[in-house]
Amino acid sequence: MNFTRPRGFALIELLISVAILAVLAGSAMSFLDLTVQRGKEQDLRTALRDIRQAIDAYKVASDAHRIAHAADDTGYPRTLDELSDGVTDITSAKGAKIYFLRRLPRDPFADPSLPADQTWGLRSYASSPDDPQPGRDIYDVYSLSPRHGLNGQPYRAW
Repeated sequence: MNFTRPRGFALIELLISVAILAVLAGSAMSFLDLTVQRGKEQDLRTALRDIRQAIDAYKVASDAHRIAHAADDTGYPRTLDELSDGVTDITSAKGAKIYFLRRLPRDPFADPSLPADQTWGLRSYASSPDDPQPGRDIYDVYSLSPRHGLNGQPYRAW
């Protein structure tokens, strides 16, 4: 008698292999989602830092009397577009402009169809930090996303 061993996999072996591959694919997808969120969070940190530094530089230029403003103004920009569109340097004889940003960054968690200046929440100098409200000027910006970061903090509080 010549018994030959059957070639190939048994059904149970195939099912176990497929189950292992499904578990590995599921964990890879959650790792990919985590990586994408980390990248967006880094972009948010960078955008907030850049805009806040530009707002501070605008205030310094205003305090140095390089930007025209009314006596009752705080010296902060009225719109975010002033940071990238530039403002006239009143100390320059040629009417040169001062630019504080090359372009206004977007909130990475906002709707991509919105213009960049509409992706940010605005806080005026007169509003409290606990309840930021827009006003005559822009003292700070924050994310409008209702989501929370990997650190547990809402993006709005960054």
